[in-house]
Amino acid sequence: MNFIKNNLANAITLGNLFSGCVGAVHLILGDYQTTAICIILSLVLDFFDGFVARALKANSNLGTQLDSLADMVSFGLIPGLAMFKMLEPFGNEFFGMQLPFAIKYFGFLITLFSCLRLAIFNLDEDQKYYFKGLNTPSNTILIFGIYLLTQILFSKNTFIPQIITTGEMYTIYFSVEVLLIITILSSWLLISPIKMIAMKFKSMKLKDNYPKVALLIGAILILIIFKTVGIPLVILYYIFISLVFQKQLK
Repeated sequence: MNFIKNNLANAITLGNLFSGCVGAVHLILGDYQTTAICIILSLVLDFFDGFVARALKANSNLGTQLDSLADMVSFGLIPGLAMFKMLEPFGNEFFGMQLPFAIKYFGFLITLFSCLRLAIFNLDEDQKYYFKGLNTPSNTILIFGIYLLTQILFSKNTFIPQIITTGEMYTIYFSVEVLLIITILSSWLLISPIKMIAMKFKSMKLKDNYPKVALLIGAILILIIFKTVGIPLVILYYIFISLVFQKQLK
């Protein structure tokens, strides 16, 4: 029984890793629906491994390392691959210049900075009730949400950067410059000094949890109004509301 108790959380973490591996493979194959399911599963497992470890009092250094290694695939490799896929059609042309390599590889800058962010997080003892910089799961939702916008067809009334029309169908298109700017901003946010809201509670008093309440209400409204388009908007709102409540995050 002690073996199960001590390793149940680690098994859940490995489930997160497995889900991330499957999601990465299907993203390469262009099956974004399966990848979306895998990301959701990884998010759930990533939450519950820590919850189970605390509930069973089975926290360990091994569990901490496993968690970061699993997150590196589920929330580090996958967003990098998503940006890789979005940049893939542009070949090696950049601002009219022909680069000696394909521009798509810049997408993995997100993966590199995700790795750096996870390493910094493991060494930082201050991030108990807030995050310093955008956490990797949120960054994955942001980047993969943008990728979904390039894959899913929308109605004519949807607000989008640029419309590509095929008959009665409409889809989203981002220029290479916009995608590279998103890549750079995403990479910087991962290691930025900006304090971000973490859904961890010091107390159950409402006044101590205004940032979390504002985040939850706003996120729900965005998803109800914008549906799939609202997925990356939720993360942008998360960043905004974290900036608003900077002084309360400690």
